[in-house]
Parts: sequence; structure tokens; C-alpha cells
Amino acid sequence: MMTDIDPIALAVFIFFLALVTVMGFVAARWRRPKTLAHIDEWGLGGRTFGTWITWFLVGGDFYTAYTVIAVPALVYTVGAYGFFALPYTIVVYPFVFMVMPLLWRRAKDHGYVTAGDIVHGQYGSRALELAVALTGVIATMPYIALQLVGMTAVFKALGLHGELPLAVAFIILALYTYSAGLRAPALIAFVKDIMIYIVVIAAIALIPAKLGGYANVFAAADADFKAKGAGSLLLGGNQYVAYATLALGSALAAFMYPHTLTGIFASNSGNTIRKNAVLLPAYTLLLGLLALLGYMGHAANLKLDSANDVVPALFQTLFSSWFAGFAFAAIAIGALVPAAVMSIGAANLFTRNFWKAYIDPQVSDAGEAKVAKMTSLVVKVGALLVIIFLPTQFALDLQLLGGIWILQTLPALVFGLYTKWFRAPALLAGWFVGFFGGTYLVWDAGWKPLHMVPLGETGFTVYTGLLALLANIVVAVIVNAVVPARAAARA
Repeated sequence: MMTDIDPIALAVFIFFLALVTVMGFVAARWRRPKTLAHIDEWGLGGRTFGTWITWFLVGGDFYTAYTVIAVPALVYTVGAYGFFALPYTIVVYPFVFMVMPLLWRRAKDHGYVTAGDIVHGQYGSRALELAVALTGVIATMPYIALQLVGMTAVFKALGLHGELPLAVAFIILALYTYSAGLRAPALIAFVKDIMIYIVVIAAIALIPAKLGGYANVFAAADADFKAKGAGSLLLGGNQYVAYATLALGSALAAFMYPHTLTGIFASNSGNTIRKNAVLLPAYTLLLGLLALLGYMGHAANLKLDSANDVVPALFQTLFSSWFAGFAFAAIAIGALVPAAVMSIGAANLFTRNFWKAYIDPQVSDAGEAKVAKMTSLVVKVGALLVIIFLPTQFALDLQLLGGIWILQTLPALVFGLYTKWFRAPALLAGWFVGFFGGTYLVWDAGWKPLHMVPLGETGFTVYTGLLALLANIVVAVIVNAVVPARAAARA
């Protein structure tokens, strides 16, 4: 892959990054409230975002730079199995349509900012609140780090090496997020999403024409998979159950993350959320087109150091310098938007469910906002240090675990919307079994999120997160039925 600096591509890249940097600072004056010294305003944009702002914001932090890099990379490596992201991002929206308006209403009516607030309000348990909040923070940290992986692939394609470009980009991100809060990524998301749409549509229209058409693209990919004896254009063997359970488990986990919940809580009504559940599948179409770039990488005969380089290499090889710079800027901005929302979501959790709960229960509104701002800086620095000093595989492994971990908060967060039967000790016991049991199964499988379930002489492979969630729910039901209500209340 070429690594010489292309002045034209770099100039276009810098221009668009400078544009969104200016927008980030201007965002502090966009829809300006009386004060940003309130966590509702800084961390949730005043809960005033309508349909289109929510659509761009949620799309911006759900479909990230790492998605743009990793999904085609996975398809390039394993073929059809990498398309699990498509059913996952289809199944998730009926769940959003049914559940998230109820969650939003609970948060709005009681002034809740985080999942931990909702759990504490429902069950009155500090222990369960802490478990949910802690899970949210540690599941988010590697997710932010992976946005840096996406940016690193872009910087590498531009010929920029070392940690300095990454550090500069994240320092700028940290400053305008500190200044404007959620309004900054919400405003920048407009530019990011429009740029990504232009890039993907241009790619799927023009790249196949340069490579002899889609028939040749699929033929080249099929030939490469057969030559290396791994991957295929179609699912096979025991991949069907693994594919389906991975899609379902990922869908159930997606809107348990602090950053996606932040986008939900920032909406101005439950109806806005329902409209977005109808509109957001447009991104799934985009994702499906994006995944095809993995197959195009085979037809282009790219020489790659890593599968993560496939998308940057395609644009660098097959497009003019100015459009390559535009595409790289779109991917980089696609890292900044979700990283900002993720750091805000994690900061909100720390502020409300640790600082206010245990350190300073009488903290003022301005004090809450200040703690959240400082925490958002610490979270970004932590993610940057992970990428600089630890192997990339470490962040990848943690992110896989993060999906399994965050899925274990679903019973505590969602069940209380529909029934008062469950009690805090039962849900805490279920969380404990699901969290640590799921972690053990992933470790036992060599840090892979799939587990073989024996069935007679054969068996089938299942997403570990769903197995852990099933154990979580079973334990919660048993403990809730066995432990008397009075004992539970004393606990």
C-alpha cells in the first residue's frame, strides 16, 4: 500500500477536518441554552433534538469510522460471514421502536440522564446501579479506542506516521466537546453523514466499472477464498446459527451502550424516536453497499499490510487524489463524531452514578456539568493511551467483550419498563453470572465471541453474548423466585 504523502489528498483532508473543527466550536452557540453549566444541556443537548438531528446524531454514533473500516475488512477476510452486520442493523430497529420511547419517557419524567439513573430509580439499589454504570463505562472505552484504529488506517494511507497526528486530532476533539458538549457531534454529524453517503455511492458506482463489473468482483473474491482455503461468498457448515445469533445478540446490545442511549435521551419526544426507528434503516442499505468494498479489494489485487487497509487502499489506488482526500476526511470525521458521543455517555455515567452517588451527593447542577466535562477529557486520553501503548489486538478483544458485557445490562434496564416482578438482588445476581460467565467463555475460546454448543455427535456455534444473557435471565428468575421479598428488601 502506498505511503508517500500526496499533497492534494492531504490538503483536501485538512480542509474538511478544519471545517468540522470550526463547526465543533461554533456548536456551543448553536441552539444556545441559557447555560451549558447543566448536565442536561451539556450531556443531552437540552433534550430538544428533533427527528432530523436525532437521525444524523444516532446514525453518526452508531455507524462509526471503525464500521467503515472493519466491515469491509471482515468481508475481505471471511466473505459472507462479515455481512452479519446487515441483519443486525435491521433487527435492532423494531426493538428501538417498541422499547426506546418507553425508556425515553421514564428518563424525561424523572430527569434521568443515564441507564444507571433509570435502574436506581426503578429498584432503589446502589449496587445494581453501580454494576450497570461500570459496565457501560468499561464497554465504551475500547469502542472509543477502535475509532482511533479507523483514524490510524486513514493517516497511514495519507503517509502520516507516528502518534502525533492522532494525538492532535483527539486534542482538538476534546476541546470542542468540552466546550459545546453533545451539540458539537450533533452538528458535525450532518457533515459526516453526507460525506459518507457521497463516498459510498461513488465507490459502489465507479469501482466495479474500473474492475470489470460486479461479476468479475465476485469471481475474483471467490477465487481468492478458494485459493487460501478460508472464507466464501455463501454461508456454509455451522455458520448459520452463529451468523443468526451474532446478529440477534448484537442488535439487543446496540442500544444498551451509553452513546446510543445518549442519542435517545437527547430526543425531544417518543414519537421522534419512533420516526427514527423507521428512517434509520437507510443506513443499513449504506452499510450493505459498504461491505461490498471487501470483495472489491480482491478484484483490485491490493497489496495490504492489514485487512483494515482495504478501504483506504481502494480509494488511494482507484480514485483521483482530491476524492481520496475527501474519502479519508469522511472516515476520520466518522471517528470523531462517535468518539465524542461515547466520551460524553461515559462521562454522564461517571458523574451521575459514581460521583454524585458516592463522592458528592449534594453536588450542584454546575458542579455536575464540570465533573462530566473533566471526565470526558480523561476518557478520551485513556482511549488514546490504549492505542499508543497497547497492541491493537488488545482493543479488539476488549471491544468484543464489551458487546457481551453491555448485553448483560438489558434485563435490569428493560424488564422494569414492563413488570415490577423482578427485584434488585435477583437482577444483580443475573448480571454477575452473565458478565463473568460470558467473559470466561470468551477467554476459554481463545478470545473469540462464539461458543460451540455440543448436540449429540455434532453441535452448533452460538454467539457467547446470547448464552451469557440466557444464563443471566435464568439466574435472575430463580433468585427472584427463591429469595423472599423481605430478605431482598433488607439486602
